[in-house]
Amino acid sequence: MESCDVGGRQQGPIWHRKPGPAARRGVMINIIHSVKGYHSKTIRFLNVAFDSSGDSLLAGDHQGNIYVFDLNGNRFNLVQRTMQACTALAFNLRRRTEFLVALADYSVKCFDTETKELVSWMRGHDSSVSSISVHGSGRYAITTSTDTAQLWDLDTFQRKRKLNVRQSVGIQKVFFLPLSNTILSCFKDNSVFAWEFDTLRCKYQLPTPIEGSVLLYKVFAVTRDGRIFVAGGKSNNLHLWCLESRQLIRIIQMPANVRAVRHLEFLPDSFDGGSNQVLGVLSQDNIMRFIHIETCKLLFDIGSHEVGISTAAASPNGRYIASVMENGSLNLYSVQALTQEGNKPPPPMFKVVEDSSKCLSEANKLTMRVTSGRSERPWKSKGSKIETRLLKLQGNTSLENKENELPGGLNKKHLQALLKGFGEYPAKYRMFVWRSLLQLPENHLAFSSLIDKGTHTAFVNIQNEYPIKSRKLLRVLQRTLSALAHWSAIFAETPYIPLLAFPFVKLFQNNQLICFEVVATVVVNFCQHWFEYFPNPPVNVLSMIENVLAHHDKELLQHLIKYNVTSQVYAWPLLETLFSEVLTREEWLKVFDNIFSNHPSYFLMIVVAYIICSRAPLLHCNQTGDFEYFFHHRNNLDINVVIKEAYHLVEATPLDIHPQRMLDDFIPLTKGQYPVFNKYPKFIVDYQNQEWERIRQDEIEYLRERQLVHELEAKAQERKAEDEAWYQKQKLLREAEEQRRKMLLEEEEKLAEQRQRLAAVKRALKVQELQFLDASRRRFLKYQQDQHQMELKRLDDEIARKVSMRERETAATVQDVEVRRMELESQRQLSEQHLIKDQEAVTKEMREEVDARRRRVDLEDHLVQRLMEIDREENQKAQIVAEENLAKAEQKRVGTNWRLQALHKLRRGDQDREKRYEEIAKLLHDNRVKEAELLKAVREAEEKTWEEVIQKKAQLEEEQKAAAAADVHRKQFLEDKMKDALEMAEKLQREDGYFGERIERLCDLKAGRTERGVELQHVPRSGNICLNDLSASESSSHMSLNRRREELACQERELMAEVRQLRRKLTSLARTRHLPARFQATKWTP
Repeated sequence: MESCDVGGRQQGPIWHRKPGPAARRGVMINIIHSVKGYHSKTIRFLNVAFDSSGDSLLAGDHQGNIYVFDLNGNRFNLVQRTMQACTALAFNLRRRTEFLVALADYSVKCFDTETKELVSWMRGHDSSVSSISVHGSGRYAITTSTDTAQLWDLDTFQRKRKLNVRQSVGIQKVFFLPLSNTILSCFKDNSVFAWEFDTLRCKYQLPTPIEGSVLLYKVFAVTRDGRIFVAGGKSNNLHLWCLESRQLIRIIQMPANVRAVRHLEFLPDSFDGGSNQVLGVLSQDNIMRFIHIETCKLLFDIGSHEVGISTAAASPNGRYIASVMENGSLNLYSVQALTQEGNKPPPPMFKVVEDSSKCLSEANKLTMRVTSGRSERPWKSKGSKIETRLLKLQGNTSLENKENELPGGLNKKHLQALLKGFGEYPAKYRMFVWRSLLQLPENHLAFSSLIDKGTHTAFVNIQNEYPIKSRKLLRVLQRTLSALAHWSAIFAETPYIPLLAFPFVKLFQNNQLICFEVVATVVVNFCQHWFEYFPNPPVNVLSMIENVLAHHDKELLQHLIKYNVTSQVYAWPLLETLFSEVLTREEWLKVFDNIFSNHPSYFLMIVVAYIICSRAPLLHCNQTGDFEYFFHHRNNLDINVVIKEAYHLVEATPLDIHPQRMLDDFIPLTKGQYPVFNKYPKFIVDYQNQEWERIRQDEIEYLRERQLVHELEAKAQERKAEDEAWYQKQKLLREAEEQRRKMLLEEEEKLAEQRQRLAAVKRALKVQELQFLDASRRRFLKYQQDQHQMELKRLDDEIARKVSMRERETAATVQDVEVRRMELESQRQLSEQHLIKDQEAVTKEMREEVDARRRRVDLEDHLVQRLMEIDREENQKAQIVAEENLAKAEQKRVGTNWRLQALHKLRRGDQDREKRYEEIAKLLHDNRVKEAELLKAVREAEEKTWEEVIQKKAQLEEEQKAAAAADVHRKQFLEDKMKDALEMAEKLQREDGYFGERIERLCDLKAGRTERGVELQHVPRSGNICLNDLSASESSSHMSLNRRREELACQERELMAEVRQLRRKLTSLARTRHLPARFQATKWTP
């Protein structure tokens, strides 16, 4: 067995030499994934899946590595690293290079094997995904977890539907049925539902298993044609359901060492048409057994107790089986090699057949045990009575119409004329003509009820008696014969019924309903009186043939009688095989074209005609074996001559011996239900059934006893083998014990010698240790003496150092006291100098500030004078413009009206502004009150400066009054319809704003002078200040004056800030107004 290690490689060959069909136990290759390094280990494979062709294999390991194995190209490739374990795989999508993988994080991803890229990521599950089922078209997929199943569209990768169940129920598996649009859902309570894929409507539910056969379903499998459904669980029984009839058709019992089923897998076959017959069953002992579900024969098994199987998958083409082993490796099996091993002669094993008298339930009647040899199913009882039903002719139609009118618009006379002209019907329309001639009712429901009853016990092993190569043909023959047996019990006991039905089965194998009805019509009409002498051949029918032969060829009949050749030799083989043994396909079809087109008696005439036409070779036969051989093999005979001879016999035979007199006319099968067929000796059939049942019971009893004997023999052999093994083991144990005892003695002697040597070494080491201890003790004593001496010397040095240090500290302290006194004296003198310098600097600064303020005041006075001159010049210009405008007033009379309206609006605005001005006046009044308080507080400090400021303020007030008068004059002028006066008013307003800024600067100058005056009041007049003259009272009064001065300065700054804010408001209002204010200019009050 060759092994392939994919560890450390992303691609490479699978095998160096492809194994042949004779591989050991069918194993073609063993694939492992090992990691080499400091800690070498093997990574376990978890899941495996084949593609739709079966030539490529997809496998995922525990670390999320996904490999594709091309079995035809002998290459493997690492297509993806998901970095997490995969729980399910699917490789049969519509796009052949894509695959689905379910991961441990409950998500499902789609990857491409060629590009190795992520195609889509599907989320939605809350637990691990256990299976992925893909629709036959490859466009849809179903992912299943324990709590939900979700339907995905693989074109858009969107979720279409979601199946939710109660937590107490749980989902086992949801999957698509092959070759159909049906979804099958299996739940933990053993319920199985079928859903329509397009509408998701529930189609049906499988019934609950009958009593005595209930098991907890865990694993499931379906054949490729979607007809057979197998379920298994914690038992050694398997339930086989027919999904067409929705019934439990069989219970397969696995061997006793199988206690639970872990996995089920059908093994496909290229020639079975999808109705798979080989089922792989993986049990709890990790061995996968492959059985035939019809014969219940164990074909082969894979795996062992040492290296068990965890899961497995079969390729769709049925060539390979891939299994994940318990040790984490991957085995690839060849089905051809396994079947070759399975076909070898197996060891003798015996099946166990249950006694039907003890197995009263239906489950036990259906139960079949799996054996390695031939198996038989128990027969069903035929004790039920069969009702008698007579066929009645319709009275409303005449015999002529019944003979001539056929379904499909055909006429029997026309067909007969056509047949006589051409000798046969056209091959293209032959089946249609036959169906019309036989007037088949096509009772689908009745036929389905017969098929649903399953394979009849009489035809379970029909392949042993009739080994047909085509499995499909064998299956159709088996179903047709079973339906005939279920229709009437006589057909289960008739040995020649397979020979009679086989030609029609081969002809109508694609339509089983037509096949059954054709055979049933032939039996009812063309096999009349065949079963009256059952189980003997129909003597009455053979007598009719013999009478006709005697009338037309007496010499031939005498020759046959001479050599004891009866009608059972020359006529019955032709009848029971319907000429299928002696005619070719074309000849047989031509013969039955004529048989179906004539009266049933024509069938007997064909037999007589065949014998008469074979007259020459029969007269030369003189042995019974020759006659038998002649009527069982094809002969050189023209079938057209036989047909013509049969027509001649029909016309030339007298009525007293004519078979038409004794045979009924053609009667088709009834519609809806098939007629009751009871034209046979019922007591004989019942007696045969009883005898068969008795034989079966005896056989069951014999097999049970033989099985018990073999079990006892096996137990005895097993016990003997166990005893021999026990004695052998005891012998080996004694030998091992003696050997161990000798080894222990040798080891004890060696140990004693080692102990002696160790004791000597210990003594030598002890002596050396004592010597070392003595030397170290002496060395330590000397060290202690040296330490004491050094300590005493150190103490002496420390005492001397402290004495000298104390003397130095005393001298330094005396010097420090002297230096401190000198420092205090110099510090006092330095402080006095600083005070004098500060006083001089303050005096100089005040002087410079007073000079600067004086210069600033002079400059502002000059600016005020300049402003007044400019104002007078502008007034003169305004008067000149007014005189010119008065001259033009007469010419602008037309525009007076709209100007008056504008002036009215302006007046309303003036009224609003007057109200605002009143508020401003009130604010100014409050401001003047505060300024008066401020002026009163600083008047005593700087009286002379204040007088100059008052004079300037008076001048400013006069100028303001003059400006106000000019404003009133300009207002009156504007009221006389002067448009350009507005521009002059805006200029005056800008001048008023500039003048307000000048006043604000004067106020700032006044406040600065006031502050300096207050400071000068607190500065002493004397030029020299001595620190010795300062007393505690003077210092306290100086601090209180400083504090008062700071408070006054703070209040003054706050007041001036408010004044500046009010001035800004006044300036902004003056700039925005169009007319001058109507209230008097404000006054500065002391």
